Amino acid sequence: MQDLFRSGTIWLALAVVALVFFLIFLAVFTRFARLWIQSVMTGAGIGMFDLMRMWFRKVNPTVIVRSKIMAVQAGLDEDDEITTKGLEAHYLAGGNVPLVIRAMIAARKAKIIELSFKRATAIDLAGRNILEAVQTSVYPRVIDCPPQSGKRLTLDAVAKNGIQLKVKARVTVRANLDQLIGGATEETIVARVGEGIVSAIGSAETHAQVLENPDRISRAVLARKLDSQTAFEIVSIDIADIDVGDNIGARLQADQAEADTRVARAAAEQRRAMAVSAEQEWVARIEENRAKMVEAEAQVPLAMADAFRSAKLGILDYYRLKNVQADTDMRESIAGAGAVRAQ
Repeated sequence: MQDLFRSGTIWLALAVVALVFFLIFLAVFTRFARLWIQSVMTGAGIGMFDLMRMWFRKVNPTVIVRSKIMAVQAGLDEDDEITTKGLEAHYLAGGNVPLVIRAMIAARKAKIIELSFKRATAIDLAGRNILEAVQTSVYPRVIDCPPQSGKRLTLDAVAKNGIQLKVKARVTVRANLDQLIGGATEETIVARVGEGIVSAIGSAETHAQVLENPDRISRAVLARKLDSQTAFEIVSIDIADIDVGDNIGARLQADQAEADTRVARAAAEQRRAMAVSAEQEWVARIEENRAKMVEAEAQVPLAMADAFRSAKLGILDYYRLKNVQADTDMRESIAGAGAVRAQ
């Protein structure tokens, strides 16, 4: 009896364990049955155990299965290295698996772009929108230069004759997948094209030459290879609008003439101040000499008194000197009166 009881207990335990495993398998099968059926029906080649392994590795099986189905239905085979493990690895790396597959399908349908799975995943992990890049390669995009969302709506440049020109340009670009990783963005393209347009207008002799042949700007800019080290290839540069602005040369010349006038006025004022200073200096010297003369005249009576005391000068000599002085004063007054009559 005890042996039978032990035997029954063992079989009961085995039955319970089997039931538990069956329920677990049934739950897992129910969870992934729809995806497994889709995989089998489309030939994606993803089995039930692959789905369970994805679930344990915290990979979204729905994303992987649907991406693999898209690849198989679009004709992307194993030669393109699109394997289940490769899709899982890209998903775990933080990439956008469906976007990569759609980009590869678009490149395959276009038949002008060679895009492998490794290259597509590398571009996607670099932070670039791989699908948008493929679409831009097939259908070139038009960029306004300058951007219409910016503060300035035109590119302003001045020809050699001083006339300002206001230009609007449109740049047609195609994505360059070879330079997409590490290449400069469209802001660099806009900046380089703007610089090239300003340089081309500045090298023109007159603004009329630019107005007559606007395509000379496009040719000059395209010849400079502005798309070097960028994620885009410039297809064409078209001048959308060109207007005549101000006469910058005349304005600069007027400003220069006004500045020269101010400098000349300042120099003349400096010379006038120096002349006034020199005049005042001579006036001071005249007053100084006049003071010396008055001082010298004050010494004459003293000298005459000393001459009288020392008997070097007599009374008659003194009267003769007075007569000579009076005669001189009379002649000077007569001469002055004659000069007044003559005038």
